[in-house]
Amino acid sequence: MSFIRFHLSDLGTPRFEVDDQRYRALGAWAIIDMSLLMGACLDALAMVDDVAAGRPAEPWESEHYRLALTKDGVTFSNYWSEDERGQYSLLEFREVVEIYWTFLASRPETPGVVRDYWPDLPRPEAEVLLWEETWQRRHPYRGRLF
Repeated sequence: MSFIRFHLSDLGTPRFEVDDQRYRALGAWAIIDMSLLMGACLDALAMVDDVAAGRPAEPWESEHYRLALTKDGVTFSNYWSEDERGQYSLLEFREVVEIYWTFLASRPETPGVVRDYWPDLPRPEAEVLLWEETWQRRHPYRGRLF
């Protein structure tokens, strides 16, 4: 069993539960910055792989968070909340992002909604293809999680 679990609320918004409160900030980052956007999660997975392989990664910056990833770990802060700061190992961060991808990929398609890109493919596969087309490279997690 993992130290973090993600699920949808009754309203369809992402939520999380943690066994250790130290991971609350990381869970909040996942549901706020990645939300239900598979492309954002694919970006985070690529960053993790790049850093683990010794390739540099730009800091992750959004309107709420700033993350700096190195092989030594992830330094994490929320611009608006002193409670959401921390440092995590790269392995902890990787686990959360991988779990979040699995959560996102397991969500059912919305009936009646037709995607503009590869509507004949399952959503996770189409999102990976879109990411690869956008960044002009094979996603480093291809063959591992998808």
